[in-house]
Amino acid sequence: MNSSAPIGIFDSGVGGISVLKTALALLPKERFVYYGDSAHAPYGTRPEEEVRVLARNVTEFLLKKGCKAIVIACNTATCAAAQALREENKNLIIVGMEPALKLAHDTCPEGTIAVLATPLSLSSAKYRALYEKYGEHSVSVPCAGLMELVEKGETDSAEVTEYLSEKLGPFMTDGSLSAVVLGCTHYVFLKDAVKRVVGDRVRVLDGNEGTVRQLMRRLNEQGLLNEGALADLPRCELNTSGSEEDLAVMKMLLEKP
Repeated sequence: MNSSAPIGIFDSGVGGISVLKTALALLPKERFVYYGDSAHAPYGTRPEEEVRVLARNVTEFLLKKGCKAIVIACNTATCAAAQALREENKNLIIVGMEPALKLAHDTCPEGTIAVLATPLSLSSAKYRALYEKYGEHSVSVPCAGLMELVEKGETDSAEVTEYLSEKLGPFMTDGSLSAVVLGCTHYVFLKDAVKRVVGDRVRVLDGNEGTVRQLMRRLNEQGLLNEGALADLPRCELNTSGSEEDLAVMKMLLEKP
């Protein structure tokens, strides 16, 4: 595998753009190919086997693009498909996501931790194992419908605020909420909205940086970090199974401060 080859990143839609932004910042010499499977979003309410098939199809697309590593920038797809993809591509670096529950557990030893994620993520064996280790002060909050708002480009609308207030309000009454874990890459774009609902005292955490740093470690171990110049090649290529509108939302979120 050539170290100058791009890195593939995919998600069920536009949410993985939040991971792409982190990767662009932490890996300034790397190129990226992003694929948002918006035509099949959301993954979080689909059967697990169906998500595996969709993830396999996207992986094949990225391999045809010559990617040297793949980031599954989707907690749901990681839970459903990461193990199978690694078994099918034994020589390929595949890095997945998981909710930042360990980080919340280690940095917020007191109070309640609310984990926002899709129903499929929360019902997965991977999440249950994580919860058994680090979830003694945590409450899992299924958020069906929330990623669809981000897919439409809504990150700060009244509907988003109403949704988050309904989900998080019950944990605010006794003042015990210490952290909110954003267990879906789409939700990272709602961080400011979440902070307005829960206040400055509550930490809002996600797993994006930890995922990209794991990617960096894996690339370094295999001598695949790019040390050369990018020349005139574009730093990232955006692809979608959806519409031009979906692509426009991707570009908007990528440029969002």
